[in-house]
Amino acid sequence: MRAMVLKEPGLLIQEDRERAAARHGETLVRVRRSGICGTDLKIYSGAIPVDYPRIMGHEAVGEVVAGKEGGGRVIVDPAYYCGDCYHCRAEQQHICPDGGLIGRDRDGGFADYVAVPRRNTHALPDEIDDDEAPLIQVLTTCLHGHRKADIFPGEAVVVLGLGVTGQLHVQLAKARGAHPVIGITRSAWKRELAEQLGADLTAPPGAGAKARILAATGGRGADLVIESVGQVATLAQAIEMTRIGGRLLPFGIISEKEGALPFYDLYFKELEIVNSRVAKSRDFPACIDLVRRGVVKLKPLISHTLPVGDLAGALAILAAENNNSMKIVMAHA
Repeated sequence: MRAMVLKEPGLLIQEDRERAAARHGETLVRVRRSGICGTDLKIYSGAIPVDYPRIMGHEAVGEVVAGKEGGGRVIVDPAYYCGDCYHCRAEQQHICPDGGLIGRDRDGGFADYVAVPRRNTHALPDEIDDDEAPLIQVLTTCLHGHRKADIFPGEAVVVLGLGVTGQLHVQLAKARGAHPVIGITRSAWKRELAEQLGADLTAPPGAGAKARILAATGGRGADLVIESVGQVATLAQAIEMTRIGGRLLPFGIISEKEGALPFYDLYFKELEIVNSRVAKSRDFPACIDLVRRGVVKLKPLISHTLPVGDLAGALAILAAENNNSMKIVMAHA
């Protein structure tokens, strides 16, 4: 099978490998589409270390070719787990210390075939096509965060950073009854997209953004700020935008080791910090239904569809400063 193999940070080679084999309790999936996200870019650069060689890719959609499901289209839940430890018994399988992430801790979806635990596949309805389906995995991580943050109708939600996850957070916040939903980014076209997808108002970051948030919330600030960039500097901005007694969801993955934060504000405002990691299995059927019914729109977030053999080029697009990309989907056939 064709596989895009990361040999070391920055060195990606296409190899012809023996086809992946499904072991007991696993399903073999022929991959039709896979998505790239910031985690892949950080693995590729070495910011997130892995064992080499590694086939990346944790947003995989395909057709079952070996397993009880036989022939159906599925999306892969990349978070695998042991099922027996304390965390699994406490319904925290997604953070199982003996588990991991397909595409990071074991070979993933940037190949023609991937073997995954049978319980990690979810059937896809015909209404959802292959191109948009990989984004459902991204949506599950957002929904998991929203469930932990427990948005109540009428609460003011700020989404700081309007990349793919930011645009999904905007749509989910609206679906959960938040008002106003405010999107913050430097990019004018991303602000326009967020408004098309339901944001009540948007603004570039800076003093003007804080003033608009205060004006829209009666001077209080946001009930919940979702930091969706993944930088210490934007996390500091998020703290400033949150009202006294509010909540902060640091959703973006921060790989920086140090940085300045307004720690006194964390104390003085008595902010509740809600962390979320990956998603739970139950988030997949919920997100599939949201997309099937059109509550959340994924197609406007796809900027490129490229052949999987051009994975290195796709990563370069994602890494470029001031790029105009959103979701890059890799086509396997």
